[in-house]
Amino acid sequence: MKLLKRIGLLLLLLAIAIQFVPVNRTNPAVDPNQDYLKVSAAPAEVARLLKASCYDCHSNEAKYPWYAYVAPVSFLVQNHIQEGRSKVNFSTWGSSSAHDQSEALEEIPETIAEGEMPLWDYNLMHPEAKLNEAEKQTLIDWFNQGGNSAEKSISKRENEHEGEHDED
Repeated sequence: MKLLKRIGLLLLLLAIAIQFVPVNRTNPAVDPNQDYLKVSAAPAEVARLLKASCYDCHSNEAKYPWYAYVAPVSFLVQNHIQEGRSKVNFSTWGSSSAHDQSEALEEIPETIAEGEMPLWDYNLMHPEAKLNEAEKQTLIDWFNQGGNSAEKSISKRENEHEGEHDED
């Protein structure tokens, strides 16, 4: 019994100690002119759905809930956000390469259709982010048709890059 008490005390001390391990919860600066919603001129419903279900992990506008301040969950939350931003960052959309934009426009509807996004554990803690079938279809349709003027943004960027090569 003494051994169990010692192990319990050790685990408690460890749990307290890891609370002092810092986690970077700062959001990088946001240039509204580079944001996907502005660049693509997304309709209000698409903007609402993306803000509610995607922006916490896929933008520089993460809102950290209370549990993001409690280790070891804080490490998991930060990892999800870093990974999400590395795959698609809606805050830096306008400065992303045409290739990255095109790839994202292809992958986003697939991940939504397959139920991979939003993540199940995110939905568990954020029920307002859970997409019903109609909402999923709204986003899938939007991205499948090129994200509206997002497609024009890609074409414009490609034309700009072609002009750079012509000058060489």
